[in-house]
Parts: sequence; C-alpha cells; structure tokens
Amino acid sequence: MFIWGRRSKSLFVKFSASFLLVGLIPLFALSYISVQTFSGYVERYTTSNLQQMVLYMSYNLNSAFNQYNEISKLMYTGRYEGFIESYSQNQTYNVNELEQINTIPVESFLKTVLYSDSYITSVYFHRKSDDKLYYQEKENKGINFELLPYKEWLTEMAPDPSHVAIFPTHSEEYFIGSKRSVFTIGRTLIDISGRVTKEPKVVGTLFMDVDASLFNQFFRELNLGEQDDLFLLDGDGNIYFTNKNVAENGEVLEVRKDEKMIVLSEDISFLNGKVTARIHRANLFDQLFSARTTVFIAMFICAIVMILMGVWFSRRLAAPIRNLIKQMAIVESGNLDTQMVVNSNDEMGRLSHGFNRMVERLQAYIDEAYVAQIKQKQTELNALKSQIRPHYLYNTLEVIRMNAVDKDNDEVADMILSLSNQLKYVIDYGEDKVSIREELDHLRDYFYIISVRYENKFELVVDVSPEVDLNWYILKLSLQPIVENAIQHGLRSQGRGTVGLTIEKQEDKLLVTIYDDGIGMSKNKVQQLFETLEEPSSPSKNVGLKNVHERIRTVYGNEYGLSISSREHIGTSILLSFPIVENPYTVIEGEGI
Repeated sequence: MFIWGRRSKSLFVKFSASFLLVGLIPLFALSYISVQTFSGYVERYTTSNLQQMVLYMSYNLNSAFNQYNEISKLMYTGRYEGFIESYSQNQTYNVNELEQINTIPVESFLKTVLYSDSYITSVYFHRKSDDKLYYQEKENKGINFELLPYKEWLTEMAPDPSHVAIFPTHSEEYFIGSKRSVFTIGRTLIDISGRVTKEPKVVGTLFMDVDASLFNQFFRELNLGEQDDLFLLDGDGNIYFTNKNVAENGEVLEVRKDEKMIVLSEDISFLNGKVTARIHRANLFDQLFSARTTVFIAMFICAIVMILMGVWFSRRLAAPIRNLIKQMAIVESGNLDTQMVVNSNDEMGRLSHGFNRMVERLQAYIDEAYVAQIKQKQTELNALKSQIRPHYLYNTLEVIRMNAVDKDNDEVADMILSLSNQLKYVIDYGEDKVSIREELDHLRDYFYIISVRYENKFELVVDVSPEVDLNWYILKLSLQPIVENAIQHGLRSQGRGTVGLTIEKQEDKLLVTIYDDGIGMSKNKVQQLFETLEEPSSPSKNVGLKNVHERIRTVYGNEYGLSISSREHIGTSILLSFPIVENPYTVIEGEGI
C-alpha cells in the first residue's frame, strides 16, 4: 500500500495515466463518429474523385489528339529539324514531279513523322495523281496493301478534305504477324499556292497509325475493377477504344441508366465525343465494408498499443531517473567514486554519460587545485634560474669589454657591447612584440658586428617615413633575419654592397621594405621560393624567410606577411606588411590578445 501510494505521486505515473486518458477517449469518440459518417462520405468522395479523374483523363486525351493533329500539319508548316518552310510552295509540283513534301523527299518526310512520337507505329502517304502509296514503319514487317483499308479512309475523308479524320481502333492485320491494335489519323494535303478554287486542290493524304496502348497510360489511372467498363466515344456514340471486348470498336454504344452502375462522362472536344466510365456500385460498398472493419480493428489495436506504450514508457523513463537521483545523493555526500551504467544512446543515455563526465571533471578539478599550487612554485623557481644564467653571461661580457677599454681597444669593446645588447634582446623572456625603435636598435647592433667582420664592405641605409611612429609595435626579430639573408645570399658572393630598409604607412598597414643591390634571383627561383613560403609543410633552405612569414600570418592573419621580388644582377626586394599596432594588447583580427 505504501509503495503504491508513493508511485501514485510519481510524475511518470501521472504522465502515463494522462497519456492513456487523453489518447483513448478521443480515439473511441473519433472512431464512433467516423464509422457513422464514413459510409455516405466515402461514396460522395469516391464519386467526386472518380469524376475528377475522368475529367483529367479527358484533358489528357484531348491534348494527345491535338498533338497528333499538329504532327499531321507538318505537311503545311514544315517545322522539323529546325527548319520552317514557307506556306507558298507549289505542293502539286513538289509531290507529283519532285516526289517531295516541302523540300525533302516523301520517304524522308514520312520517316520524320514516324519518329516524332514513340506511339506512332507506321505512316502512309497516298498520292492522288497516280494512286501511289508511300509508307514507313518501325519494325520492318511486311505489308499486305490489299488489306490496308486506305481507300475506305479516303472515301470517308472526301466530303470534308480540309479537316483531320480519326478512325476508330482496329487491328493492324495488314502487317504480317502483327496483333497490335491501332487507331489512324488522316489529313489531306491541299495545294494552297496560287488562286483559291471552289474545289480544294488535293495532292495527297497522310495517314498515321498510332498504337492504342497510348490510351492505357490514361485509363490505368482509374484503377478499374474487372466488372467496370470504360469507353472512348465520338459524337455519334461510335466506340474508339474500350477496356473490354464487349463490343467491336466502331460500334455504337447506348449508355443507359442503371441503379447498379455509376456512369461518369466528360467531353472530348477534339472528337466532339466523350470518355465514359461505368463503375459497379457493389464494388464501392464492398470497399466501404472493408474500410469499416479496418477502422474497428485499427481502433482496437491502437487501444492495446497505447496501454502497453504507457506502461512501458513509465517504467523505461522512470527507472534511470530514479537511479540518477540515487547517484546524485551519493555525490552530494562527498563520494566522487561513483559512475552510472550507460545502456542506451538516447536522451537518458546521454544524461547518464553527462553525469559521469561531470563527476570525472569535478574530481579532476579538485585534484588540479592541489597540483596547481605546486606547479606554480616550480615555475617561479625555474624562472629565477633562467634569469640568473643570462645575467651571468651579461656580467662576463661586461668584464671582457671593460678589459678591452682599459687596453684602448675600442673596436673590440664596441663589438662586445653590440653582442651583449643582441644577446639581451634575443634571450629576454618578454612579449613577442616590440617597438619599431627597439627592433631597429637591435638591427644596428647586428649590422655593426657584420661591418667589422667584413671590413666595412657592407652598408646599411635606413629610411623611416615621417608619418611612422617608432613606438608602434611589430613582431620581435622580424627584420634581422631578412637583413642577414640579404647579406648571405645577395651581397656576400660579390664582396660588397648596400642593404636598404624603408618603413612607411599605407592606409591601415605598416610596410617595411628590405632591399639589396646584390646578385638577385631568376624568375624560376623566385617562383619556387614563393611556393615554399605558401606551403607550410614544404622544406626550405631559407629558414629565416619562412619563419618570419609564418609568424606574421599566424599572429596577424593571412592578409599580412612577406612578398618577394628580384631580378638577376640587379638585386632583391622583400616587402613585409604588418597592421598598425599602437598597443600590443589590442585585439587584432587573426590575433589573440
């Protein structure tokens, strides 16, 4: 009793009960109302739907007949193979003398018409002057002209030669071995050149056999039963096509009212006829009874499934959450050596996994809190040791310099002073950015030693634009490697020369150009050097250039960096671009603080 009382207060039990209550009541009510109204609705809806399908079918059939009508007009328009023929041709002369329709041979014209549509099986042209019959067909079957009823067709078309004629579906028995059913479209070719006469000047007649399977693609959309009938009729009730062999095509069908049948008709303007469907009512009621039974079965199954889902959902969701509450109580008591078992990858599984990671990180943070103090003390000690070593080196160099001064060797003293300044500048554990003034001072110390070493054969020329503030910041050790590279690779081999350095401002960029009048480089070598700088993983002999280029891009972004231009026997120029930085702690795009 106590357990049930506790579970009745559970959120999951309440949720499951609400889920079942809210689901089952509407299900039963909706099912009852649906069954009561379903019978009348299905009949009305099905009848309306079938009427719409018959209407849609009539549109498609009318469009198909119009398409073949347009194909038959090719004799007049000549719109084929991208060519439009004039209306004013003398078709009598073309057909009788040249055996052409428009400007192409009759046989070629028939072949063009034959392959203009996949359902056209054969094409004929009857020349009136000598009763000659041309024909083309796709399957190369033998033809028996005696069985071809073209004379009957001509007789039917004679009273009105200016209109297209459509002959009902018939067997293609005039082709040997053919059992296919086709309907035929005929159009008379009238010579419209010259004066208009009372009687049309008939040159010949074009006939096209169209496969009756064309209708199947439209009729199968109705999904008719075995007892249902479908007819394609002309204005006189003649049957052009039917899905049943209840009457020969061409016979007259009288559509009578019958309570057992639903008769649906739609007009086809091209035939001046209609498409008529007769559907048994009994079939609709059988489907209605099946649907009613299906509704009751579905209602029963849904009720069972919802009850089972409610019970399963309550147990499935409540159990891991209760377990999580227990584990949280353990962690709250101070015991961090606990883990939840992850049995799934759903929301509950991810929640359990997140709880485990939280406990692990909490334990790690507690451990790091103790270790961090020890590491901090060790870091401070190492920093003191690192400062002691450079100071010892500076003091030693100062003793040597004072000894050289005492012996009046000023040049050696100055070299030692420059070297000491360089070592202090390089070894200093400060920021990675320095002022332009500090970088230039370091460069002059370096160049002084180089000048003494090479007997003043090399000269350094520095030109700073007035608009440049020497207190602006650039990367530390970004100029000296470029100057060193100019001496080693540009000037050293020719024995003497000048290294120039200009600093100027251009919009929001600081541009530093380092150039020399040395031996220069070929275009191929400049291209190779450029590819080496752009490819991070590419090895390079020019370590200084590559290092400066990558450092600038890493700190400031890809729009800054280093570019090279050079000509053989003239010299090399290297352009470094930096952003203007007045405060080294300012955040720059592409750079951290």
